[in-house]
Amino acid sequence: MATNRILYINATSSNASRTNDLAKTLLSGLSGDIKEVRLRDLGLKSLDEERIQKRMKNIAARDYTDYQEAVDFANADTIVIAAPHYDLSFPSLLKVYIENIYVLGVVTSFAPDGHVIGLCKAKKLFYVATSGGPLETRFGYEYIKALALDYFGIMDCELLAAENLDINPSLAPSILEKAKEDIRTRFKKS
Repeated sequence: MATNRILYINATSSNASRTNDLAKTLLSGLSGDIKEVRLRDLGLKSLDEERIQKRMKNIAARDYTDYQEAVDFANADTIVIAAPHYDLSFPSLLKVYIENIYVLGVVTSFAPDGHVIGLCKAKKLFYVATSGGPLETRFGYEYIKALALDYFGIMDCELLAAENLDINPSLAPSILEKAKEDIRTRFKKS
């Protein structure tokens, strides 16, 4: 029997991240082999003209050897993204990561009539977020969900979050613990 391949995309920047803490609670309740990708450790760069040209040439030749992150994303059975919500969105490194994994022929393709065909194998994408104030999902979760549904072929997306953690700092531990307990209750390994 094949093992559930879980790709954990850690877009947090702090070692004491509340978002990572919440995501680890989820991961402890999922069954499978977990591969963590810490975006801050990848040395990711935004695409520039030279890198775009190289990628287009590689795609035309169906040479995906330089795109292991895209291959890992496409082959995961479950994807967990930990992305704190600050400065009105998710960390910019997550957008750079998406630029780097969006490789035609690996995560997505186009039919002859131009419609998109998602090539990702994941059955589920979890987006885990925390925020100091109210969580605005349009500029984080909703964006990732639209990509998953419309371009990656991942049809089941779920937001798990703890919000308003900095409104009254004395309440933050209990808000975070409640979110973690809700996750523990829903995701128990059998």
